Amino acid sequence: MKIEIKKITNSAIIPERGTQYAAGYDLFSDIDADLIISPHETKMIGTGLSVAIPEGYFGGIYARSGISAKEGLRPANCTGVIDSDYRGEIKVALHNDSNEERIVKPAQKIAQLVIQPFLSVEFSEVSELSETERGEGGFGSTGK
Repeated sequence: MKIEIKKITNSAIIPERGTQYAAGYDLFSDIDADLIISPHETKMIGTGLSVAIPEGYFGGIYARSGISAKEGLRPANCTGVIDSDYRGEIKVALHNDSNEERIVKPAQKIAQLVIQPFLSVEFSEVSELSETERGEGGFGSTGK
């Protein structure tokens, strides 16, 4: 599948996979200078890119395991969603979960983009739902 991508800035870096079979494509910061993210703070970081995701798909923005586990940096909304009709800049709301300042450098890998299909559904309001063995049990109700 080919996806159209546009560089909004000359310094933007086209997403790339770390290995041939990686599901995620690394997104890079498109900033002019080091950016400090204070403990428990969120900063919006542009990538300098916009994309045309095909209809029936979305772009999921996920944490990179390295900076998440080692630095405590992750997307603030845990998983971002780029809809197929969005044409603005891809930005990552990067949150610092650590108790120390973290520095994001220009052209640093900050998140990963995964292109995923989704089902488009219509909701039909009803007065009752079908019964199941589990019923309304949730949050540990299956004993696990």
